[in-house]
Amino acid sequence: MTERVRSLADEVEAAVSAAMAGTLPPELAGQDPLVRRSDHADFQSNVALPLAKRLREKPREVAEKLREPLSRVEWIRSVEVSGPGFLNINLADEALLGRLALRYGDARLGVPETQGGQVAVVDYSAPNVAKEMHVGHLRSTLIGDALVRVLDFLGARVIRQNHIGDWGTQFGMLIQYLTEHPELRWHARDLGQAEAGSAVSALDSLYREARKHFDADPAFKERAQRRVVALQAGDAETVNAWREIVAESENAFQQIYARLGVLLTLDDVAGESFYNDRLQSVVDELREKGIVQESEGAWCVFFDDIRGPEDKPVPMIVQKADGGFGYAATDLAAIRYRTQELKATRLLYVVDARQSQHFAMLFRTARLAGWLTDDIQAVHVQNGTINGPDGRPFKTRSGGTVRLADLLDDAYGRAQEVVTEKNPDLHDADLDRIAQVASIGAVKYAELSTSRVKDYSFDVARMVSFSGQTGVYLQYTHTRIASILRRAGDSAAQARFRPALALEPAERQLALLLDEFSSVLNGVADTLEPHRLAGYLYSVAKAYTDFYESCPVLKADAETRANRLALCRLTGTTLARGLGLLGITAPDRM
Repeated sequence: MTERVRSLADEVEAAVSAAMAGTLPPELAGQDPLVRRSDHADFQSNVALPLAKRLREKPREVAEKLREPLSRVEWIRSVEVSGPGFLNINLADEALLGRLALRYGDARLGVPETQGGQVAVVDYSAPNVAKEMHVGHLRSTLIGDALVRVLDFLGARVIRQNHIGDWGTQFGMLIQYLTEHPELRWHARDLGQAEAGSAVSALDSLYREARKHFDADPAFKERAQRRVVALQAGDAETVNAWREIVAESENAFQQIYARLGVLLTLDDVAGESFYNDRLQSVVDELREKGIVQESEGAWCVFFDDIRGPEDKPVPMIVQKADGGFGYAATDLAAIRYRTQELKATRLLYVVDARQSQHFAMLFRTARLAGWLTDDIQAVHVQNGTINGPDGRPFKTRSGGTVRLADLLDDAYGRAQEVVTEKNPDLHDADLDRIAQVASIGAVKYAELSTSRVKDYSFDVARMVSFSGQTGVYLQYTHTRIASILRRAGDSAAQARFRPALALEPAERQLALLLDEFSSVLNGVADTLEPHRLAGYLYSVAKAYTDFYESCPVLKADAETRANRLALCRLTGTTLARGLGLLGITAPDRM
């Protein structure tokens, strides 16, 4: 299906607008009809209140004028004026079922490709080479992955970018230390299963040792600095050692990504080293355009309105006094590359909120340089931090950073316990499968159901639960739907909506929610807030539970049974599609 299926909200807005056009002066008829869902009716319009001020009439009188033409619309069951002048609008059951029938027969559930023609470059995850992924990488990775999936589904050409930290002084330090200690074992091929951690875990520890020597031993510091120069100059031995470190790290990252079920691959890696050959030309272009200023030997960008604690302008250092480049140069090179070579129309950076000043300066500089134009949107998709269950910064008992792998292990262990309590007779293989699916779904939903700009507490006991607003609850709801459809047999596949049937309140509530799927996805694309989709899916699951408990499906008469089976199938398909766009598996059995 290529033609858009208009939502019921769209239809109601159009009807209210038509009523306004037929009863109001032309200059007022084009106002927003202010239609929204309501607890008091299917939809409510508050447009009479602002109109009354401009007409100098009472709001209820204006609402009555609009009620009359609305009540003549054949697919509207009733229109009532309530309160100070609200229009409460209820739709005919036939209109609800007819709209669901359109979505039911469409593989895309009636969702149009509203992002068609857009080229969205999404920069997310970005771990550092030779360091383990930790809890701080979770938010960027999962939020970025969800946005990639939604934008792709809505028709954008999405280019994933994993801007890993794989260049700089730290590598000269680490390579020199490894060169001087050839007895050290850090390659994955040399590490046995019984040893603690992966190659990257070993590299992480060795880097800390190298740092100690760098800080305490001037002779080693000098040798390490020479190694940095050798790396930058392309010395074969040094470059080969660097490549080995990068390859081991990328392999470890991919293991975490595979475990999380995110879309990032090695083809998406464009780390700091990727832009190394482009940095000098970036500085040269900024100098030619008069955008950078020399300050104590360094080339910097200053903004009068961005000032530090002593009310002095804060510099964005593009090139250091020693000729080296700051990470701002790399980020500017990335913007130039992504806009000029990848032809991006939208740049999304899913990065910690604490980097907001850097991105503000970065985007302004890129606009001054002409790399960002009015038809290219650049957004710092900010996210808060993850705290422990006590609401304090998430740390290990020793005060260190929590490894992401350990966090996932904890979720898996808790999921095993919960699943075993619910199904004590499960075979080990089934227990492992279900626990894997439930634990990753729990972690993802806990992350994505929280507004990305807010901090949240990572509480395994709460998130791995079959009740409440959890990923496991949504997955379990999907399995309940799948179970009903299996028990219904062939009649489930043949079920169709019967527009002539009257609907129970629980059926109406579920039907209205299912019709919102398209608008929710477009809301995510506009606001870059995946929690809108996560919250919507919970509402659908909860509405389905209410429907399941109050409306018999398999024991209903033939006509009602067919209608309710179709409603079950559409709910299951919507949940599966929505969860999939969050990167969460929708299992048929748990």
